[in-house]
Amino acid sequence: MNLLRVLIRYSPALVIWTSIAALLSGACNAGLIAMINSALNRPGGPGVGLVIAFAALGLGRILTNTLAQVTLAYFSQATTARLRHDLVRKILAVPLRKLEELGTPKLMVALTEDILEITQATLGIPVSAVNFAVLLGGAVYLAWLSLPVLLAMGAFAVVGAFSYRLMIRNGFAHLSAAREGQDRLFRHFRSLTEGIKELKLHRERRASFLADDVASAAAVCQKHNVAAERRFIIAQNWSQLLFLVVIGLILFLLPRMDNISPQTLTGYVIATLYLMGPLAGLLGSLSVFSRASVSLRKVEELGLALSTNAGDNRHPAPGGAAAPEAFETLELIQVTHHYYREREDDNFVLGPIDLTFRPGELVFLVGGNGSGKSSLAKVITGLYPPAGGEIRLNGRQIDDGNRDDYRQYFAAVFSDYFLFDRLLGAGGGGVDERARDYLERLHLDHKVTIADGVFSTTQLSQGQRKRLALLCAYLEDRPFYLFDEWASDQDPLFKDVFYTQLLPELRSRNKAVLVITHDDRYFDRADRLIRLDYGKITRDSAGSGFVEAAPPQFAAK
Repeated sequence: MNLLRVLIRYSPALVIWTSIAALLSGACNAGLIAMINSALNRPGGPGVGLVIAFAALGLGRILTNTLAQVTLAYFSQATTARLRHDLVRKILAVPLRKLEELGTPKLMVALTEDILEITQATLGIPVSAVNFAVLLGGAVYLAWLSLPVLLAMGAFAVVGAFSYRLMIRNGFAHLSAAREGQDRLFRHFRSLTEGIKELKLHRERRASFLADDVASAAAVCQKHNVAAERRFIIAQNWSQLLFLVVIGLILFLLPRMDNISPQTLTGYVIATLYLMGPLAGLLGSLSVFSRASVSLRKVEELGLALSTNAGDNRHPAPGGAAAPEAFETLELIQVTHHYYREREDDNFVLGPIDLTFRPGELVFLVGGNGSGKSSLAKVITGLYPPAGGEIRLNGRQIDDGNRDDYRQYFAAVFSDYFLFDRLLGAGGGGVDERARDYLERLHLDHKVTIADGVFSTTQLSQGQRKRLALLCAYLEDRPFYLFDEWASDQDPLFKDVFYTQLLPELRSRNKAVLVITHDDRYFDRADRLIRLDYGKITRDSAGSGFVEAAPPQFAAK
């Protein structure tokens, strides 16, 4: 029913047309049964009119069946594409911290396995709709032959349906457990791709990962999937047994009734045998629909969670986004941020932070590992909303209503950056020419070429990939640049170029630049140096006279 609700929500008109086609197909099937029964019991053999009627009904059944399947097959693919699009759109609108809490495996399973299950089920809906219509048409024909007999069969069918439901009830719980196991399995797949070097270097770790993680998670999925399928198979065969019992009753009990004619008896036997195929197909599809219902529930639960936390993304206007106002000042006023650290089993508190940034200023942010530098960078760039305090851009407070506009002031290369294979969203003419100039300056022109904004390759060394990410940031031409440990993977030559040429060039272009770094030999290149320890600013120095700030507990309020 969840699938049907989704189909109706996305395109009620197509569902109506498909339902009409399926009902017409069922009516044609019922007519065919009547024609066959009439032909078998007609004295002297079938006439020309009966042959023409049989041909017309057969052709009508084929055409309506084809129409129903083609229409809903097209619609099922459109629905699947729209589900993926809507889910990705919601993911893009969710705050970064919430996405980190949800975890990549859950998102990947929803976008791949769950959508695939839904697609397979929607592709099976046309056949199931036709089968249901055939059963409905057969029931109408049986009622026309003998309503009391149909009512008796209906009571028998109710008992069968109730027993069938009891048999498959536990199957849904096993399908849900198997779906939970898929989350764990995808988490191990991610560990495989991201930790392949560590696995290859350690034989015992590799064996333990394969046996204890992958094999055990796969075994859990297998166990619950088999248990669910076993219940569906047993229930389906139970229904077939009941159907044979009905045929036996028709063959051996109905002839004992005085008011049942041979024609009615023949009609019931033929119709019942004819309907066994559609009934088996309809019951067999329940397994696929049940899996799809579990996947759909997971997608909707994820979508509901995403929708609950969405709201700070905006899409560009049809005519292009308006140019942001000039950047003058960026102020952090008593800003705090906190999150749970699983390894330390405590809550990390960043702040309160008081900082001001201006155009044409080169600022270095330093501190030990775990001091909160990357978290502060994400707060500054608007990826993490502050838990307390406020951020002001040009004196205007930043909130959920304008945070996405605020983020458009920043170009960043984080330590865990991602490099796209093309210049997404790079507007303006001559982008290829400007990119080629930077490729040459960054000594990448012998490795990478660009055409229509697409890089020839991104399969580069770590240092080269970071230089290519730097190129992408340069081409964005934003007012505020942030680099998180950019020089850590560079050789001494490019490290020197970064600090002595590239950063001063950005400053000369009146850009505000914030650099997270440990390279103390270049500290004198900064206009300001900020030291962060355990989430508190302990030093904010201007020029070359780095003056220690007051301890956090004695800082002025």
